[in-house]
Amino acid sequence: MSWPPAPAIAPELAEPPYPFQALMGFQVTGWGEGCARVELEPLDAVENRHGIPHGGALSVLLDTAMGYAGSYTGDAGNRLMSMTLSMTVNFQGQARGTRLVAEGRKTGGGRKTFFAEARLTDEHGTLVATATGVFRYRTPQA
Repeated sequence: MSWPPAPAIAPELAEPPYPFQALMGFQVTGWGEGCARVELEPLDAVENRHGIPHGGALSVLLDTAMGYAGSYTGDAGNRLMSMTLSMTVNFQGQARGTRLVAEGRKTGGGRKTFFAEARLTDEHGTLVATATGVFRYRTPQA
C-alpha cells in the first residue's frame, strides 16, 4: 500500500536543522495537515558494521516523520511540538541504494496526545520498516 506523498514543505514553515538532525543528516522535505516526509541521503554515516543502515537510524526517521505529522499548524508563528511516549518499529526489508524516505501520518488523538503511523522505503520503493507511535503535545521551549 502506498500513501499519497506529503506536500512539499512551505518555505515559511521550514525550520533550521536542530543539532541531532544535523548530526544524522536527514531533512524534513514534506509537511502538511496530518502528514510529513523525512529523507536521508547519503546513508554512509548511519551504516552498521554489516554495511547497511542501522536500525536505530531507521527508527529516528520513522519517529521524526510521525512527530512532525501530528504537529502541523500551517502557521510559522504558532509552532506545535510533540514528544514520543511510545513507539513500535517493525523491520520488514533491507534498504538498497543511497536514500531513505519516511512518510508519517497522524491517525487520531485528542487535545493532549495523538497517534501516528509511518512507513520507511528506500529509493526503489522497497518497504524497509513500519512504525506506530503515541505522542504528547508540548509547549515550545524559549
